[in-house]
Amino acid sequence: MNKRFFSRFDVPLVIIVCLAAFLNLYNIWTEEYVNTYYTTAVAAMMENFHNFFFVSLDSAGSVTVDKPPVTFWIQTISALIFGLEGWSVILPQAISGMGSVILMYILVKPSFGTIAARLSALAMAITPVAVAVSRTNNIDSMLVFTLLLATWLLFKGIRKQHTWTIIGAFAVVGVAFNMKMLQAYMILPAFYLFYLLAFRQNWKKKIGVLSGATAVLLVISLSWAVIVDTIPEDQRPFVGSSDTNSVLELAFGYNGAARLTGNQGGPGDGGGNMRQGTIMEIRLLVILEQTKIIKRIHFKEK
Repeated sequence: MNKRFFSRFDVPLVIIVCLAAFLNLYNIWTEEYVNTYYTTAVAAMMENFHNFFFVSLDSAGSVTVDKPPVTFWIQTISALIFGLEGWSVILPQAISGMGSVILMYILVKPSFGTIAARLSALAMAITPVAVAVSRTNNIDSMLVFTLLLATWLLFKGIRKQHTWTIIGAFAVVGVAFNMKMLQAYMILPAFYLFYLLAFRQNWKKKIGVLSGATAVLLVISLSWAVIVDTIPEDQRPFVGSSDTNSVLELAFGYNGAARLTGNQGGPGDGGGNMRQGTIMEIRLLVILEQTKIIKRIHFKEK
């Protein structure tokens, strides 16, 4: 029985995952409100479905956070389950960091063997920046996990020649787009090249599958943005950090080209092109909401 157990489970991997759990989770319960800009959004999203769907930054639902919704939806669900605490909004990122360690092992093992897979998982577990970002409520840890999941699906689909698994890989990248917009697309050149070189089918089927996968990618990527942009402006919050009150403009502007050129402003200023009065109003709103959330965490009724 013991031999069967140890043959099915890689004990060193279990130890590495436990190490990752310790590094990612230890003492996070002392965090009170971490990144208050994002915690403010989670607090507002807990108020009602309108704020939840639009990722509203304030309780009144007048302006959105400057990122797409998926990570904040997960953080809000965690806060609804465990209560709004610093650790409850960090928890999804900490778990994602642990998941990335496992995925790194799974990705490396088929091609390079168990030893290389263990070393890769260990490197992922103890890399300082990976640990640091997994101990915050910033988006990056969950983004990395999602993109590694997409990579695993692509490898699996190519290896087994499963068309739908390949399409699923691109669909997951579309979900990642709804975490941090164009930054999720940075892996696509490698995806396309690997697919074209490794998928053992004739060119007609290759192009057909790739076209379908790309269509799914774009539909999932843009679904939330298109829904929000088609809703009348007086029935939804202002899109934070955009110039034109458009999620698509936010994706390709403040969270797209501006990330490459460095032409960015602070949260809510639309890269410096919005009216100064609007900028000040949004900044004041953020300060007021952050004050409210800090009070809720520090002085909530027991």
